[in-house]
Amino acid sequence: MKEVLDTVQHQEIEAHRKKITESEDAIRTENLTVTFYGKSAIEDINISIKKNKVTAIIGPSGCGKSTLLRSMNFMHDLTPGARVLGKIYLFEEDIMNINAIDLREKVGMVFQKPNPFPTMSIFENVVSGLKYSGKYDRKKADEIVENSLIQAGLWEEVKDRLKKSALELSGGQQQRLCIARSIAVSPEIILMDEPTSALDPKSTAIIEETIYNIKTNYTVVIVTHNMQQAARVSDYTAFLFLGKLIEIDKTSNIFTRPKEKLTEEYIIGKFG
Repeated sequence: MKEVLDTVQHQEIEAHRKKITESEDAIRTENLTVTFYGKSAIEDINISIKKNKVTAIIGPSGCGKSTLLRSMNFMHDLTPGARVLGKIYLFEEDIMNINAIDLREKVGMVFQKPNPFPTMSIFENVVSGLKYSGKYDRKKADEIVENSLIQAGLWEEVKDRLKKSALELSGGQQQRLCIARSIAVSPEIILMDEPTSALDPKSTAIIEETIYNIKTNYTVVIVTHNMQQAARVSDYTAFLFLGKLIEIDKTSNIFTRPKEKLTEEYIIGKFG
């Protein structure tokens, strides 16, 4: 009897893995609403984020872009006065069924301002997430650090100074270090909140190239005020206005033939 149960359990696990592998949606929301002290920041958002694609979220300031992005990593559970309603699924698994540590391994976050840990070396910054989750393996650390920095486009610039302070890096390098830090824990999704807004044009171009290159292995969602950036790096673009999702489509369609008049007016600069 036990063998039969073990076989059934194994088949269920394999079926679940196959479902995740075949699913096109990395993230899906159903009637997602986030309020702060009773006031809605986003309301009734139904969005699907495609696996191994870059999705840009655009819209005017205060429209709920960052609120939506942070919902995908359930960061609002740390915010006083915040309430999250509706459903969020990661590869068809309800986010509420995933504990916080596992969730933040699956879904990495890169913020607007580079935030390397100031008391740590470049090497220590990259492996910090592994140590936090209890998955640090000294034997594999060198390989993980190298691979993560290569994917973030930073290895050649820092390979001879891994023991140096992360604060010795330029702003653009620090941001790529933060991307490497996210990559090191093998996430499935990387969220980026205005990752180049504080950077110079050269650093911005390098980060954009990094985003383009990593989508083979990761799903990327990027919030940006820069519509040219959205057009350059993303496969899909979502337009938000006053906390509502107006439309989401392939980026080429959003910028050349949007379905909604409001989207067209924003794209051509009538407001913003």
